[in-house]
Parts: sequence; C-alpha cells; structure tokens
Amino acid sequence: MKRIVVLISNKGTGTNLQAIIDGVESGQINAQVVAVISDTEEALGLQRAKKHHLPIEICPKKEDLLFLLKNLNPDYICLAGWKQIILDEVIDTFPNRILNTHPGLIPDTIDGVVNNPDDTDALWNRGKMTDKAIQNFFDNKATYAGCTNHFLSYEFDFGPVLGRCFEKILPNDTVDSLYTRLKKKENDLYVKVLHKLCKS
Repeated sequence: MKRIVVLISNKGTGTNLQAIIDGVESGQINAQVVAVISDTEEALGLQRAKKHHLPIEICPKKEDLLFLLKNLNPDYICLAGWKQIILDEVIDTFPNRILNTHPGLIPDTIDGVVNNPDDTDALWNRGKMTDKAIQNFFDNKATYAGCTNHFLSYEFDFGPVLGRCFEKILPNDTVDSLYTRLKKKENDLYVKVLHKLCKS
C-alpha cells in the first residue's frame, strides 16, 4: 500500500484533502494518508484531519520540510492549498512524486497550448492563484475554465501533466459560482489521478 502525505495551509478550505481522505476510505485510492502537514495551526483542513484521526505535523519554515518528509517516507506528496515555496532539494529528493493542482490548463510542453472542448485555446493562468486565476478566465472571455493536476518541476506552474478537467463558463457566472463547480471536478480529478498512481 502506498504512503501519501498531504500538504495544506490556511489558503485553502481542505476540499482536496477531504477528497483524498474519502478516496482512501472508500478504497478508490490504494494508499494510506500517513500525515497531514500544515504550515500553520490555523488551516481549516486540520479539522478534517483530526476528524479522521490522521497524524498532523506543523511546519512553519520551508527549510524544515525536507527533514519532515524524509522521516515520513511517502510514495506521493499531495499539495492541497500549500502556500510555501517547495525548495529544489525537496523536488530532488522526491522527483515525479509531488502532485499539485493548478487552476489553469497547463500544456504538455513549455511552448504548447491546450485546446478547450470547443477547440478554442485554453488559458494556462501561469503565476495566478485561485480567485485571480478564475477571474482571468472572465477577463479573457474564455469559453471554458479548467484545472490541471501535475507533478511539480523546477519550472514554475509546470510539470508532467497527470490529468485535466474543464468547466463550461455560463453567461451569468461569477467567480464564486464558476469556482464552486470547477472545485468539485478538481476534487474528483485528484482522486482519479491518485487511483491510477497507487494502482501501479
């Protein structure tokens, strides 16, 4: 059985963490969550971790993360609203084992473009987080929003793509309404990706 560590912060609400917990408990993900690491004790996701009796670690300094992870010896590290910069030494130690979800459509190559379901060019939203990324879909009059699950790499907001999902933008959508629908697909995507990875 694979070992998963989930990294959270007070930037997220813990829905991806919850999706991973539910996926493990339902048997969709053949793994165990060996720890939930937060950079602060104020993270909402910690309540979810406590409810499911998962081990919790607090890591306020990014320089301490590698030591903590080495002790936990995970097969996969799942970023779920983590806000600290992941140092290169962590990527060196866990190559193609750190998963992230980005609120945009990351191409397969650095100069590539992803096509939306209607064949328009999808937006990468590189360097944009959560609400700003969603707003960018509106600002550019995009027909679809989307997100990408990928392995972390040295390139910012880029890395081997594990899966993508799309959400049609409706005429009267707001940032909240669109993000609420996309978030559900994002949560499902994380579970599907981990299901595949933990099977192999």
